[in-house]
Amino acid sequence: MANLLWLQGGACSGNTMSFLNAEEPTAVDLVTDFGVNILWHPSLGLELGIDLQTMLWECLLGKKTLDILVFEGTVIQAPNGTGEWNRFADRPMKDWLSDLAHVANFVVAVGDCACWGGIPAMAPNPTDSIGLQYLRRQEGGFLGKDFRSKSGLPVINIPGCPSHPDWITQILVAIAPPGRVPNATGRIGDIILDDLHRPQTFFNTFTQTGCTRNIHFAYKASTTEFGQRKGCLFYDIGCRGPMTHSSCNRILWNRVSSKTRAGVPCLGCTEPEFPFYDLKPGTVFKTQTVMGVPKDLPTGVNKKDYAVLTMAAKDSMPDWAEEDFFTI
Repeated sequence: MANLLWLQGGACSGNTMSFLNAEEPTAVDLVTDFGVNILWHPSLGLELGIDLQTMLWECLLGKKTLDILVFEGTVIQAPNGTGEWNRFADRPMKDWLSDLAHVANFVVAVGDCACWGGIPAMAPNPTDSIGLQYLRRQEGGFLGKDFRSKSGLPVINIPGCPSHPDWITQILVAIAPPGRVPNATGRIGDIILDDLHRPQTFFNTFTQTGCTRNIHFAYKASTTEFGQRKGCLFYDIGCRGPMTHSSCNRILWNRVSSKTRAGVPCLGCTEPEFPFYDLKPGTVFKTQTVMGVPKDLPTGVNKKDYAVLTMAAKDSMPDWAEEDFFTI
């Protein structure tokens, strides 16, 4: 069996809730079908009667093999490096994290806070919060730019606020050691990370890929209200789908829907800069423009080309582009 340890720093538990709602595979499947042994999880450890402090020392001393270390939440360094005290293990969490990361075969950061610092790292950042190997887009983070786990990989980042549940479980299955885990792939060479250490299989396309509103995007047919089933969310209410790396419209949430399909703009939560504009009033759910041109354009598009494309698209827009395509 592969031993998995899930620890939590400064977090809202959103990624824990997401993980427990995974469907392909489920969190239960990890244990029953793939033989993953969960040493500790914030929502399961106490229920299993686990003494966290004893178990952590067993991992550090080599009495238990630590195959996968998952960390959720920001690393709270706190004033003067005092850190966030781990009430279950009687030691600052950052100290446990530093030691355990160096004995783990794989280290996985789940959610924006663990990957980039997230909302807790917003200015003025009184807790001196930071991601495992990044602070926003700056590489380094808590473990340092050169950190590599025993597998030779850097921290595997699975961002999101929260991260998609199936992204989490599928990566855990992929890195579980073959031979020790039934049905595990163990195809480490197939896990290609991008320049931000995200698995490319989930983050090599944009949220816009698969969006049901792409025809409206092409003709610049906009909507200005939430929940509408017609019109693109990019031009007026701040959707960041065209410049956000994620597979939210390829691998649907709960296998049913996504934010854009439900009429809510993508907030770009898988990118290091999230939350954009520091959540200031008047900036969220509103497209920021300069002389009518969005400040943030789709990746690879310059402002001159965008202006020409906009005029051509609007002139050629058919009437049906503004119709409710779900009308029965």
